[in-house]
Amino acid sequence: MKENSTLSTVESNAIGYDISVSVKTEYIAAQLIENEKNYVFSYTISITNNSNKSVKLLSRYWLITDGDNNTSTVAGEGVIGKQPIIAPENTYTYTSGCILKTPVGTMQGHYQMLSDDRDLQQVEIPVFGLAQPNILN
Repeated sequence: MKENSTLSTVESNAIGYDISVSVKTEYIAAQLIENEKNYVFSYTISITNNSNKSVKLLSRYWLITDGDNNTSTVAGEGVIGKQPIIAPENTYTYTSGCILKTPVGTMQGHYQMLSDDRDLQQVEIPVFGLAQPNILN
């Protein structure tokens, strides 16, 4: 694992589903955007379907909080332009990113999932951290 990466595993609390979500975050760089310093992070999420039903990821919602407690939200259909169907005992992995105005922050949110039998569930994603390396030492 790269020095700039961190890994944490979080479990969903969706009743009737057995979905696990692991998150790997990486600090990319500090950049000047419109004359303001910004901190760029990537996150790679693996969603594992441990149930006996296929599930379709319909939408996502993220609450992003920077180190100054400023928040922003991201919501929409699918992830990275896709609405993947995750078969039983399979994993779907994708990478995306976010930009913060501070070198530390957090993300949390949820996915809306639809099972084979048309059962709609919200899969919660507990809070995970974003941090520039060595900033918290």
